[in-house]
Amino acid sequence: MKKRMIAALLTGIMCCGLALTGCAGKEASAPVSEEAEGGGEPAEAEEPESGENAEEGEGNAEENDADADQKAADEVAALIDAIYVQERTEETDDQCAAAKAAWDALTDAQKEMVEGENADPDYFGRDTGDASKDDPRNQDDIGENEILVVSFGTSFNDSRAADIKGIEDAIQEANPDWSVRRAFTAQIIINHVQARDGEYIDNMDQALERAADNGVKNLVIQPTHLMHGAEYDELMESVEAYRDKFETVKVAEPLLGEVGTDAAVVNADKKAVAEALTAEAVKDAGYDSLEAAQEDGVAFVFLGHGTSHTAKVSYSQMQSQMGELGYNNVFIGTVEGEPEETSCDAVMEAVAQGGYKKVILRPLMVVAGDHANNDMAGDDEDSWISMFKASGNFDSVDTQIVGLGSIDAIQKLYVAHAADVISE
Repeated sequence: MKKRMIAALLTGIMCCGLALTGCAGKEASAPVSEEAEGGGEPAEAEEPESGENAEEGEGNAEENDADADQKAADEVAALIDAIYVQERTEETDDQCAAAKAAWDALTDAQKEMVEGENADPDYFGRDTGDASKDDPRNQDDIGENEILVVSFGTSFNDSRAADIKGIEDAIQEANPDWSVRRAFTAQIIINHVQARDGEYIDNMDQALERAADNGVKNLVIQPTHLMHGAEYDELMESVEAYRDKFETVKVAEPLLGEVGTDAAVVNADKKAVAEALTAEAVKDAGYDSLEAAQEDGVAFVFLGHGTSHTAKVSYSQMQSQMGELGYNNVFIGTVEGEPEETSCDAVMEAVAQGGYKKVILRPLMVVAGDHANNDMAGDDEDSWISMFKASGNFDSVDTQIVGLGSIDAIQKLYVAHAADVISE
């Protein structure tokens, strides 16, 4: 009996010892600080990262995000710059599609960061109207007789439909037995419209190849260009390369007709354009006549592109024509300032010397596109409206953003030019 009690007692003592050893073992497995081992205050447990370290971490994350955003925007800018070229290649269609897809994948914030040699957020982001209102006139089934209307072009959808399509429609209506087709000479604009809106417009080579492939025999080229300038010369070079593919090829006059060399010598085309443009400007300004506008102190400034080509005399001739018509409060200017008397400073001085306090700016351009919306009426300090206002010489400066191509009388001039060569 005693042996059993002793054994039970020993067993209990051993279990307590083991339990105490086990507890000690668990505590020993926890890390012990140098301060605790030395008898000092126990070390505080490490807390999550906070304060300056946390802010630094957040800053690095934000910086990495910003870098990623800029990289994505730069990639799109590079794709846009790649199609902002005047030469079409076998890769152009794929490049246009890639640029638009990459743009669509950006966030709104990333889109605002797009900046390249020619790229900016407006390339895809600016609303220029409904492209579906336009007709690229790139259809086949042309027939034997074609009138190819050749324009520099514009990426402004509303202007393209109103101005260029307006001229094309008028020519088609006047010539129901002929097929009217389109070509643009600016590949940069063709690529822009294709990438942004999915509208395919022929360049000169494509349009002439289309005509030849469709068996066209009689080809009439009607330029919508203002004058016999650099663009007209390039058009003629393209036509010459295809002339032997047709039985007859005839090129009609541009809007202002023959150039000449004397700034004081004008022709019937320039007179007709001066009268039509001025009449529309006066009407849109709300006056019954140009004389009424003049009495109210209003000057009209018609703004062309300008050129270093010898055809720049056409602008001087237009100013001479205004004088011959007695349009003393009408002035001709140019974006490029060539000829010199058409520069913004020269025109502002002439208007001020005339005593006019109200100015209305309007394009002397077939389309109210980029030059009209930006160089003439834009918000930048070097736009014409900004410079006129900054001069402090005028009580009011307004704009009429309307292209020549939308004016009925101008459309009829193009119709008449095409009829002249068709009847030869």
